[in-house]
Amino acid sequence: MPQDWKCWLHVSLFSFASFLPYGFQLARSPSRCNFNVQRGQLYFNFKHVLWHVLLHGNNYQHFAKTVAKMVGLKPSSIPPTPGVRFLSAGTAACIADLITFPLDTAKVRLQVQGETTGSPGAGIAKSIKYRGVWGTVSTIIKTEGARSLYNGLVAGLQRQMSFASIRIGLYDSVKQFYTRGSDHASMMTRLLAGCTTGGLAVILAQPTDVVKVRFQAQRNLWGAPKRYNGTFQAYKSIAKDEGVRGLWKGTFPNITRNAIVNCSELVTYDIIKETILRKKLLTDTFPCHFISAFGAGFCATVAASPVDVVKTRYMNSAPGHYKSALNCAWTMLVSEGPTAFYKGFLPSYLRLGSWNVLMFVTYEQLKRAMMMYRES
Repeated sequence: MPQDWKCWLHVSLFSFASFLPYGFQLARSPSRCNFNVQRGQLYFNFKHVLWHVLLHGNNYQHFAKTVAKMVGLKPSSIPPTPGVRFLSAGTAACIADLITFPLDTAKVRLQVQGETTGSPGAGIAKSIKYRGVWGTVSTIIKTEGARSLYNGLVAGLQRQMSFASIRIGLYDSVKQFYTRGSDHASMMTRLLAGCTTGGLAVILAQPTDVVKVRFQAQRNLWGAPKRYNGTFQAYKSIAKDEGVRGLWKGTFPNITRNAIVNCSELVTYDIIKETILRKKLLTDTFPCHFISAFGAGFCATVAASPVDVVKTRYMNSAPGHYKSALNCAWTMLVSEGPTAFYKGFLPSYLRLGSWNVLMFVTYEQLKRAMMMYRES
């Protein structure tokens, strides 16, 4: 019997992941769904996985190949249509956001900590200090209640449904457009496609991001007046007090951020996945998607964190507090030093890394489930 804990971690991880496609099949047709689907589209047999580990011990390569055959929906024989990609990306992003939203709230609180916004309740909240990811989450729960971790969730889901659908769902279509239908895309083409969909998504969905960030930065403290009382009231209030341009505040840093995120995230995922499949290390199933998404999340966090902090500070600031996004960045550098640009890095990575894994894995399975439904 193998003693290496990694084997048992693999068993737990892959067995848990097997329930994801099972859930899709259950939602589609409960009466036909069981743990041994006759058509061979779903695979779940924990005893087989466990028995394999007991027999093969630390032979991870053999183990990975066996498990890879047992997880997830099979790829469709027909490539997903642009509509399927568009809808799958938005839905997958919303599912990932629902799970990781508290980490995003903690990230925003850490990023805006140290600035003076002049917003209502700033004096009451000044004494509260956030330290670390879980310290921030714990402090929010103690001082404001657990519901505050989901401040801005409605705007966040609105953002993902419109934002992710464009930047992720249209990525492959734009990439094929630049390559004129060719399956072989150069690095420059991938980067150009990522910048295009990322920039387009920001231009169209920026108001939802502004409202989300302001809700997440808002502290629900006793005696402190709330900046906004509801999502749609926030849209109206911003448009009334700051003009329609206020809803697109921070568009430039957000386009910069999302160009970086999209390129480092989608291109990295694309390259890692293609490399794994080309070298036949894994098949096109959950383990391949998990590893690719994990690497993409790390690269995206490292590359985009400085711009993300500036974007968050600028969008959350009171009118006139900063002259521009560049002025915001310069003020941070002078008053707080270069380390300010990596404030909230750990929650950013925990959030973006876990979000990438959840989103890409769900995205791949949703595309296959939708194409399977179309074929049937």
